[in-house]
Amino acid sequence: MSDNKGINVGIDDHSSNTANGPVISARGVSRVFGSGATAVNALSAIDLTVEQGDFLAVTGRSGSGKTTLLNLLSGLDRPSTGTVHFHGDDLAGLRESELVQMRRHKIGFVFQSFGLMPLLSAQENVELPLHIGGVSWRDRRQRANEALAAVGLGSRARHRPYELSGGEQQRVSIARALVTAPEVVFADEPTGELDTATARSIADTLGEVASSRRATVIVATHDLELAAMASRRLDLVDGEIVSRS
Repeated sequence: MSDNKGINVGIDDHSSNTANGPVISARGVSRVFGSGATAVNALSAIDLTVEQGDFLAVTGRSGSGKTTLLNLLSGLDRPSTGTVHFHGDDLAGLRESELVQMRRHKIGFVFQSFGLMPLLSAQENVELPLHIGGVSWRDRRQRANEALAAVGLGSRARHRPYELSGGEQQRVSIARALVTAPEVVFADEPTGELDTATARSIADTLGEVASSRRATVIVATHDLELAAMASRRLDLVDGEIVSRS
């Protein structure tokens, strides 16, 4: 990423929030899908605190509950029991419109499948969250260009996804997650479809997001090399935390 100027895209200083306690806390969180004999306990009695600037890796085999945990922490899903707080606010007590605003302005998402719009350029894909948020054309164009430059893709802004490699597409999705200057970035298996060298590059980018922005990064992964780069790690087995480091 030779044109990477550092991950400082429209950075907000999140340090003012540290006095309010942890960014995210989960207490006694469980998630059950279905009922009766067919019920599946996806998560059981999860207790977790995430501080500002943490780079947390959630590891475990497929089906261990990693994605379910990310969905609960980000407000995409609600726990069957227990509570999840974001800066002290109980997510269960927020209206759907409030959750939407939280996800639009305070949270960024990176997915394994990239999730890019195939007919839009890299720049236009990165602009999408800003467009939805009502940001002016001039401002969103500038911020999208800065975000792409920050992940090393300033020269690829006009390219569509099919003209980009897998690693480049994932960096576009990271730029899209960063363009709103979120407090927390959730990444679900971000290196799952990438070769080893490209996966290492994506891991480096996520690490820089946490270190240079003081943003919080929470990544679900079975990639042990990515997990090793995190500042904290917890391992899930059958929906339960079996170790923390």
